Amino acid sequence: MKEHFDAVILFLEQWGWIPMLVVYVGVTITILIENRNPTKTISWVLVIVFIPFAGLVLYYLFGQKFSKVKKLKRINQEQTLRLKKEFQRLEPLMLWSIRNIHSKIGDLSRVYSYLKNEKLSTPTLNNNVTLLINGEQKFPLFLASLAEAKHSIHMEYYIFDVDGIGTQVLNLLEKKASEGVKVRLIVDSFGSPKLVRHMRKKKDSKIEFQPFLPVTFTSLANSNYRNHRKIAVIDGFTAYIGGINISDRYINPNNFDLYWRDTSVKIVGNAASMFQISFWNQWNQTDGEPFNLDEGYFHETPAVTEELSAVALASSDPGSIGPFNMEALLISIGEASESVQLCTPYYIPTEELATALKSAAATGVKVELMIPSKGDNWFVQHASLSFLKPLLERGVHVYFYDKGFLHAKTAIIDGKIAYVGTVNLDFRSFYINYEVAAVISNKEFCKQMEDQFEIDKQNCSQISIRDWKKRKPWLRAMDSLCRLLAPLL
Repeated sequence: MKEHFDAVILFLEQWGWIPMLVVYVGVTITILIENRNPTKTISWVLVIVFIPFAGLVLYYLFGQKFSKVKKLKRINQEQTLRLKKEFQRLEPLMLWSIRNIHSKIGDLSRVYSYLKNEKLSTPTLNNNVTLLINGEQKFPLFLASLAEAKHSIHMEYYIFDVDGIGTQVLNLLEKKASEGVKVRLIVDSFGSPKLVRHMRKKKDSKIEFQPFLPVTFTSLANSNYRNHRKIAVIDGFTAYIGGINISDRYINPNNFDLYWRDTSVKIVGNAASMFQISFWNQWNQTDGEPFNLDEGYFHETPAVTEELSAVALASSDPGSIGPFNMEALLISIGEASESVQLCTPYYIPTEELATALKSAAATGVKVELMIPSKGDNWFVQHASLSFLKPLLERGVHVYFYDKGFLHAKTAIIDGKIAYVGTVNLDFRSFYINYEVAAVISNKEFCKQMEDQFEIDKQNCSQISIRDWKKRKPWLRAMDSLCRLLAPLL
């Protein structure tokens, strides 16, 4: 037996490189024929070549194209066909709404035409919108909305912790479900593992619960694709969206010794129908029992008032035919004539976004970017820093938020249109994750957003190109090294 074992070891020592070479060549060819973004292709080839063995493991876990992409695209096509008749029926109303929006914000209204033409969302006018800063503003209103539910509660969150606020929300959901309210809850299985385990043990729960994309040994290759959305729809007429998950971490003060700066928005009105459709699409991708949207899940009022907000929804996922969230933002940046204000915890831009920001600044638009001075991921933070120099050289104003961790994902263009959602300014949000953002046009709301940006700037340190060049060489080298893997993050 020992002789056979020694013979195998000797063979592997002498000839083991051959099967490994075959594997390496096969994986490299696979990457090339997938027709990815060239930058991403080169990055993965470098990882595999220069990090032996470990590179293959990383590629298996994080590099393979989502095995369910074809299925998701088919689902998206099927759902689009289901909604096509509804879009056709609403075409005259949507065109009228866009003309109304155009009369107020000019060519910035093009983003609403884009969302309509891509059948992502109808532009709606009859909405009241409330800006919510941090969890301490969101959760009191959120809990009150849940308590007032009469027909249905639909929630979809990346992180749902079983902590103080999480337990409070769960108990309220159980109470409403016992009263006959239809309660459906989707959480990302990677972002909310404790809740997934908790609900599996809770056999008597009346909540219809579904973990999204469960991570198992056979699905490890898909674990890189996550449902990063954070939305709630109550009675088909009240919706919440933003960067705030269900967790004590988002409420200040907290037990984490970290001030958490985040943004959410409460929307009451016809736009909630778009949130309902978004949730319905996601529910259809789980093992949850199907339901029809004509069973009281829409609640619309026909009246339109001048003071109310125009709202549409931009969403994207791994099965989307394009990076819709990025494209929607680029349309608005391209139409900017005065100002662009961006908040993001992670800035790892695509070439398209970086070019749009530099071009806008070069035309005289005041472009401002706010990111945390200290990120929650060392590697991602250094990669983000490597992209700032070209912006500074072109006149973009860059601010480091010093008070705590900036987690808000917002944009305000010319004080006329605002984006609030779950979308970070990075490859992952644009191409890999399930993301969503509300596109809001209301003069008062946008003014509140601009005022909050100015308040946050008081807790920032602005960096100039001169300051940037004074950074220690080893730090800039570290930034550049991390940047090599930026397309993979």
